[in-house]
Amino acid sequence: MDSNNIEKLESQSHTYSSQPQNKGTTFITTCFNGLNALTGIGILSIPYALSEGGWTSLTALVMICLVCLYTGLLLKKCMDTNPLIKTYPDIGAQAFGRKGRAVISIFMYLELFLLAVEFLILEGDNLHKLFPNFCVHVFGKKVGGKQAFILLTALVMLPTTWLRNLSLLGYVSAGGILASVVLVATVSWIGAVEGVGFSEKGVLFRCDGLATAISLYTFCYCGHAIFPTLCSSMKDKSQFPKVLLVCFILSTISYGSMAILGCLMYGDSLMSQVTLNLPTRNISSKIAIYTTLINPVTKYAIIVSPIATALEDTLVLRDSRTISLMMRTTLVISTVVVALVVPFFGYVMAFIGAFLGIGGSILFPCLCYLKINKASRRFGVELMFILVILVMGFIVAVMGTFISVREIVRHVQNE
Repeated sequence: MDSNNIEKLESQSHTYSSQPQNKGTTFITTCFNGLNALTGIGILSIPYALSEGGWTSLTALVMICLVCLYTGLLLKKCMDTNPLIKTYPDIGAQAFGRKGRAVISIFMYLELFLLAVEFLILEGDNLHKLFPNFCVHVFGKKVGGKQAFILLTALVMLPTTWLRNLSLLGYVSAGGILASVVLVATVSWIGAVEGVGFSEKGVLFRCDGLATAISLYTFCYCGHAIFPTLCSSMKDKSQFPKVLLVCFILSTISYGSMAILGCLMYGDSLMSQVTLNLPTRNISSKIAIYTTLINPVTKYAIIVSPIATALEDTLVLRDSRTISLMMRTTLVISTVVVALVVPFFGYVMAFIGAFLGIGGSILFPCLCYLKINKASRRFGVELMFILVILVMGFIVAVMGTFISVREIVRHVQNE
């Protein structure tokens, strides 16, 4: 769910319901927005995921793609039951009332918060790779390494979170798709031309890393929170299933290409972000790293804004500019604290994928569909398929969450 469209999560007041029927986004525009929603920082860790699970885990990537495509279609079917449904929380409310809306909203906002944390960790890791000897002095204490860059990046991003109109940042962050293309191209160039090569074999299957791999794969397809909003904004909503098909095929090609390239280049030595393996002396490597660094700067405010807006609306503080600035600043500080305490990009991403990704992109769509559509509860192929998805999804979610939390705790204790 890492895209410029994330700010649309704020539109739970059904702003699209007032649009005339002949207006809305076109098929191509919606494909672009959907692809941008599915294309994000997950592409950095996809090679690491493949190295953790082994080459056979590519089948898991394809299966997760198909399951998430199917659950995206289930959300569309849920929307078809009520024309007033415009957002994902609306679907939760239609299925389970206020509690359903609250649970889905909590999952969405928690995912956004952790994405903001991931942006800070990403910036800290990659800037530290470029400038390993950099340090700053904070209250008389020397702070170096990625912690210093996390603090500096947050200071740079902080003023952008004070803006109420994020249209300009949203426009700039639309380059997310281009950034992914540039990243894949530069990594390919480094492997083919600049001496790294594609000679690593990796492993065929690694049982103890499969849960982590699946969690990271799932993170790549966490776009379901934005799908209902994209669908409701379309001129011809009947074309939305085709939009999903195009977006999932193209994003899987992108993720699969990066996973295979990275694993052939670095094998078992892959780090949580493929950019951390690239040699910094090469211009192409610097292009890849700087391309990776630009997007979080433009997207951070868009990620944080829906959380701030929800808090302001809940506490009835939206009209107070001073309190709003204080709340947004506090929110940024909280992401910095989490990033400093848990600066483990891969494991945090695995937690998001296992707990929030599987919940929001696989389990909730199935549960909401079964609740809303009574016919789906009749014994048959569809019900059996959904039950298999629910059981397998729950098992993987529990295992992936446990392993990611265990690794995070272990690394925190060793810091």
